[in-house]
Amino acid sequence: MTNARDFNLDRELAATRAWNDDAQDIELDADDLDDDFESGYDDELVSPDGPDPEEVGDELTTGEQDLAARHALRRVAGLRTELEDITEVEYRQLRLEKVILVGVWTEGTVEDAENSMAELALLAETAGSEVLDAIYQRRQTPDPATFIGRGKVDGLREIVQATGADTVILDGDLAPSQLRNLEDKLKVKAIDRTGLILDIFAQHAKSKEGQAQVELAQLSYMKQRLRGWGGNLSRQAGGRVSGGEGIGGRGPGETKIETDRRRINTKIAKLRRELKEMKGTRETKRQERRRNHIPSVSIAGYTNAGKSSILNRLTDAGVLVEDSLFATLDPTTRRTTTKDGRIYTMSDTVGFVRHLPHQLVEAFRSTLEEVADSDLILHVVDGSHPDPEGQLAAVREVLADIDASKVPELVVINKADAADPLVISRLRAREPHSVVVSAKTGEGIEEALAAIEAELPRPSVAFDALLPYERGDLLNRLHQQGEIDSLEHTGDGTRVRGRANADLASDLAAYPVP
Repeated sequence: MTNARDFNLDRELAATRAWNDDAQDIELDADDLDDDFESGYDDELVSPDGPDPEEVGDELTTGEQDLAARHALRRVAGLRTELEDITEVEYRQLRLEKVILVGVWTEGTVEDAENSMAELALLAETAGSEVLDAIYQRRQTPDPATFIGRGKVDGLREIVQATGADTVILDGDLAPSQLRNLEDKLKVKAIDRTGLILDIFAQHAKSKEGQAQVELAQLSYMKQRLRGWGGNLSRQAGGRVSGGEGIGGRGPGETKIETDRRRINTKIAKLRRELKEMKGTRETKRQERRRNHIPSVSIAGYTNAGKSSILNRLTDAGVLVEDSLFATLDPTTRRTTTKDGRIYTMSDTVGFVRHLPHQLVEAFRSTLEEVADSDLILHVVDGSHPDPEGQLAAVREVLADIDASKVPELVVINKADAADPLVISRLRAREPHSVVVSAKTGEGIEEALAAIEAELPRPSVAFDALLPYERGDLLNRLHQQGEIDSLEHTGDGTRVRGRANADLASDLAAYPVP
C-alpha cells in the first residue's frame, strides 16, 4: 500500500495550462527596461579589439582574425561560476593565476632592477596571470640553495599566505635544486624566468615549425628538472617484488625518472629530425632568392618594439599586432619593390628579450639564420621604453650569438608619437645610422623606405645594350633586378644603359650596341 495520490493525466495537463498565462504576465518588453541597465559582461572581453568577426566577415585581415581568436580564449579575473568546486585543472581555465614576483639585484643601478621587475610583470601578465606583489633584494650573488636566502624565504612565505598566491615567479635562471627548495618551503609552485618565457612561446606558436621549435626548447628545459614524489621515484623492482612479473622483470630495472628522461630524449631526437626537414625547405627557398639575386631585409628587435606594425606599414602584410610581449613568433616574409622597381623581400622575426633562454636560441636557430643571411637588418627599438639603450644591447648580444653581427644594420626608432623628444635626440646621437618613425601614425615611414632602398645591395656590372623588341623578357628582368640609367626606343630596338648583376649582364652581352 502507498500514500501517493491517484494519478490522473487529464487533471495534470489541466494544471499546466495556467503556466503559460503566468509567464505572459511577467514578460518584459525591451522598451520597459531601465536605461541605466548594464550587462555584467565586459564588452572588451567579448570584442576587445574592434567589431565582431562574424559581422564583418572577410573584411578583417589575417592578423586581426588571429587577434580576435586569441582574445576570445583569454582568461579573465574574478570569474565565478557554480562549477567552482570542479578539478583544479578545469578551474584554472576560468581564472587568472595569482603570482608574486621575486628578483635578486646583483649589478647595475636601482633603475635597472626596477625595469627588470617591470618587464617580468609584463611577461607574467602575458602568460595569463594576475600579479599581486613584487619584491627584490640586493645581493652580491644569488643564494645557492634558495636564490634569495633563508630570511627572505620566511618573509616571502608570509606574503604568499597573506595574499593567497598560487605561484612565485623568480627573475632569473634557477637551478632545479633551488626551485625544489623554494617549493618545499613556500608550499606553492615556483618557476623561473626561463620557464615563464617558454610558457608564453607555447601559447603563441601557431605554425608547425614554430610549435616544434617551442616543444624542443621546453623538453630541453624540462629534461634537467624532472622530479617525482614518493613511490614515483622508486625502482621498478623485478621478480616477486614487482608483483610476479617473472622472467624479464627481474633486476633493479629503470627508475621512473630514468624512464621519463629516456622518453624525453627520444622525443627530442624526433623533433630535431622534423626541424631538419623543415630547415631544408627553408634553405631551398633561400637558394631560389639567391639565384634570382633578390635582396632580403630582416626586421629584428626587442619584443613589443613594434616590428609587426612596421612590417604592416612597409608592405601591407596584415600580420597580427598586439600590445603584448612575444605576440608573434612565426616569421613572416613579404615581397615588395623599391620606387625604381627592384624586388626585395622583408621578413619579420621573433622578438628578443634580456636573458633570452639559450634553449630558445638553439631551437629557433634555423629561423634566426634568416637574419644572419639577410642583406640588411632593420633593428627596431622602442623609443618610449624607459631603457632603449638596454634593448639595443640585448638584441645585439643575440645577433652576435647567431653570427649576424656583421650584417649591415639600420636602427629604426619606433613609437615617436609617444617617446620623449630628449630620448629621441639621445638615441640619434648614439646611433647616427638611424631613422625615427611611428608605425601608429605613419610618421617617418617614407624616410625609412628611402633609407632601406639606399642600403640594399646594388648591381655592380655596367652595360650598354640594344635589345630587340621581341626580348621584352630581358627588359623586364632589368626593371626587377638591375638599375637603368637611360632607356631609348629606336628603330632597331631598345637601347638601355645601366648596371646589372653578373648573370644578367652576360645575357645582355649578346646584344651589343653596333
